[in-house]
Amino acid sequence: MKKSAQKTKSTTQQFIEIKEIAENIVLFYSGNACLIIETQAINFALLSKEEQDSRVLSYSSLLNSISFPIQIFIRSKKIDISSYLHLLDNEMDKSQNQLLRNQIKIYRDFVAELVKTNVVLDKKFYIIIPYSPLESGIGIKGENLLAAAKSALSSKAESLLAQLGRMNLHAKVLDKENLIKLFHEIYNGDFEQVGKAAEGSNFPIIRSAGK
Repeated sequence: MKKSAQKTKSTTQQFIEIKEIAENIVLFYSGNACLIIETQAINFALLSKEEQDSRVLSYSSLLNSISFPIQIFIRSKKIDISSYLHLLDNEMDKSQNQLLRNQIKIYRDFVAELVKTNVVLDKKFYIIIPYSPLESGIGIKGENLLAAAKSALSSKAESLLAQLGRMNLHAKVLDKENLIKLFHEIYNGDFEQVGKAAEGSNFPIIRSAGK
């Protein structure tokens, strides 16, 4: 039974194309690489008509200015607000002002009722910039591949970050720690044991069952 579980783990791990995460670069077994930019979301529906038109034009300008391929990944995650409700309960208990206590209770009950009838989602937007060794020359491997990928992807990221800044969108390149958190949560649903990667250990993207 144990051998079967180990075999399943090994087989599942082989489906993951990620070979290594070095600094802010994701390296794949295929020899390709990528860099990931995380950017904030905006509530488009709450913008005025003029602001909406401006955002659309800025986005169109961004796409037309890009001279390299990108991928856009939108991730929606259900938010657990139980800790937030617990925080409100604590603030209500600590308050010596009865009026403030009543206001906190009203707000707390409103939030609790809201999540019963509506799903609260946290949306994250990611822009993936891919890299192929063919961009720098055939036969690039190992440290040379990382250096070439880092150089090419950094210049592309700077260009894209500048365009996002003109749209008043806060964006950042994900570093190693945040890349591991992203991939580990996508495949496993949690951040358990992510600290091992920062220590330089061989960190599996997929956890084995029961761990």
